[in-house]
Amino acid sequence: MPKPQPEESLGEEFWTVARRLRHRSVEALSAWELAPSHARALGVIAEDPIRLSALAERLRVAPRTVTEVVDALAERELVERRRDPDDRRATLVALTESGRDATAAIGRARADNAAEFFSVLSKSDRAELSRILRLLG
Repeated sequence: MPKPQPEESLGEEFWTVARRLRHRSVEALSAWELAPSHARALGVIAEDPIRLSALAERLRVAPRTVTEVVDALAERELVERRRDPDDRRATLVALTESGRDATAAIGRARADNAAEFFSVLSKSDRAELSRILRLLG
């Protein structure tokens, strides 16, 4: 079997870390019984009430998918649909009080999870990793 090239190895190492971080994120969200996609949607909606089409664009998903996500969040009373004051034909999605509370708690849990995950790195290593990830993003 041929020896992997450094770029291949780097890619595999990246995906290994990404999978570990995603798995930890799912565990951190388990208290709220939310999928990562639902938590991401809450984070975007928390910025300001948003139209479904804009939410789909921000999340880079199909409009049908974002409708399903919003329906699931609305069923749990974390978001609500409102009439857009600038366009009566349009609907906005906004957080409810429960949604604001959940979003804040999820943010704290994710921050704690990330801090623990990256704690094996020195402060300068974390800064360098952040710089590199911004370059790649």
